[in-house]
Amino acid sequence: MTAGGRRHFRSSRIALLAMAGALALAPGRPAAAQLVAANTSGQIDNALGIPDMSAVAPPATDAKGISASLRILVLLTVLSIAPSILIMMTSFTRIVIVLALLRQAIGTQQLPPGQVLIGMAVIMTMLIMAPTWSRMKQDAVDPYLEGKLGQAEAFERGARPLREFMFNQIEIAENEENVFLFHEYASGPVPADSELRQDDVSLTSLIPAFVLSELKTSFVMGFRIYLPFLVIDMVVAAILISMGMMMLPPVLISLPFKLMLFVLADGWGLVVGSLLGSFGGNG
Repeated sequence: MTAGGRRHFRSSRIALLAMAGALALAPGRPAAAQLVAANTSGQIDNALGIPDMSAVAPPATDAKGISASLRILVLLTVLSIAPSILIMMTSFTRIVIVLALLRQAIGTQQLPPGQVLIGMAVIMTMLIMAPTWSRMKQDAVDPYLEGKLGQAEAFERGARPLREFMFNQIEIAENEENVFLFHEYASGPVPADSELRQDDVSLTSLIPAFVLSELKTSFVMGFRIYLPFLVIDMVVAAILISMGMMMLPPVLISLPFKLMLFVLADGWGLVVGSLLGSFGGNG
């Protein structure tokens, strides 16, 4: 760069700096340091008009205010862990897996849509778990909100109906070995001459045992649903091979027959009824 070019660049930079300073000090355009300035009395000159949230939500000073704050905290905590509770400790896992296997067995990979299956699983879960949730609300939630129970006792009472539901489903499916698996891993081997009581099993051991039991039960039900559709696929494939039509995909021919069989046999009603009956008819 020549000497003249350097002088021109330096003068342009000085002009830009002077313009920025003038704009910062111009009336109606306060500088960043002038937006919020502190004076000697300790007050803040809030030129931006930032609202004072402490006046809107003042700190709690009495038992009623603290109780309301704790309720909001408990509600937010429950909402944050609600998906895990729904999936791991209710009938949702078995229902959604069976419905997904049913859709795959029919051969319609995108029908019904996943949102429909999830919605149906959620509604059926609410129906099945309604008695359990009612007991939890009656025994733990209402007394806790009324101040009759502490947090530890409310948690213990609220977990009791849910523990009974999970133990009931494990016993119906005859998957007690899953409970022994996780309990022995957490607390050590169980002596051969002793019995394992339900009260001795913690939630941290019961929840994974229940999930394993639900996975096994749902896959067994899915296998039974798969069998008639598999037979139709094999028959159609054998017929096509015997006719020399080996280039024609068997799924293209078997899909209408599977749909017709499923509709004529009231398949959705049978599957949903079997799922509801598999939980013993109560929550």
